[in-house]
Amino acid sequence: MQYMTPGRRLFVIVNYAFLILLSLLCLLPLIHVLALSFSSSAAATAGYVKFWPVEFTTNSYQFVLKKPEFLASVWVSVKRVVLGTLVNMVLTVLLAYPLSKEVKAFRMRTIYVWFFFLTMLFGGGLIPWYMVIKETGLLNTIWALIIPGAVPVFNVILLLNFFRGLPKELEEASFIDGAGHWTTMWKIFVPLSLPALATITLFAMVGHWNSWFDGLILMNSPDNYPLQSYLQTVVIRRDLSLVSQSSLADLANVSDRTSKAAQIFMGALPILLVYPFLQRFFMKGIVLGSVKE
Repeated sequence: MQYMTPGRRLFVIVNYAFLILLSLLCLLPLIHVLALSFSSSAAATAGYVKFWPVEFTTNSYQFVLKKPEFLASVWVSVKRVVLGTLVNMVLTVLLAYPLSKEVKAFRMRTIYVWFFFLTMLFGGGLIPWYMVIKETGLLNTIWALIIPGAVPVFNVILLLNFFRGLPKELEEASFIDGAGHWTTMWKIFVPLSLPALATITLFAMVGHWNSWFDGLILMNSPDNYPLQSYLQTVVIRRDLSLVSQSSLADLANVSDRTSKAAQIFMGALPILLVYPFLQRFFMKGIVLGSVKE
């Protein structure tokens, strides 16, 4: 066993205590919300629920899950995540590869980098954004949720820094063997960048799944709402126009607090299920794409 000086031992103890406290600060609110979502309306309103359900019930989940509108919104969100993530990843790779080259290899590189970077700092505003989408005929279609955010500039910056960290000898050897840029990108750069690609894939999936505001603005019909927009309308705003007559009786058994708690877990569950499979790539992808000598 390695010997530790008293100062080192004190540092380790304080470090572990701090990390445990930080973990509890992140975990306990989630446990409380989960317990709240499975508690009765009366217990939640009275403030009896802490970290264990009181008068266990699934009324809050039944209220949302039993309606066909909910299943339709889930399908819209699934389509958005699949199509949106695919578009994001393809365009991110196609942009990051040329922008990762030196100026002598791509003379316009600096201009293009600044062009995309400025979009992170400045925007045209909500009304021009809406008018462009409307005039291009995307309004009330699934593509209105995908195309406006098709190029995530932050992800492009992460990936191009990762590409620049790869050995240049690999690219040179590929060119000597007769490969072009297209072959080099897909057969050399992409396979070697799986940690970074997994990281930005997770970013894209989370962004599309959690987005709700654009669905409310760009969809004229509630039938086209993604899941988050639908839940925000039905549960948060309590818009009864979207609730069928058969569900009105269930509203009496669902409080605002339990409904919000159920919404949080229903919205977060898919990402919580996907994250463990991508977690082993996550930290490695972020770190390797963040530092450039």
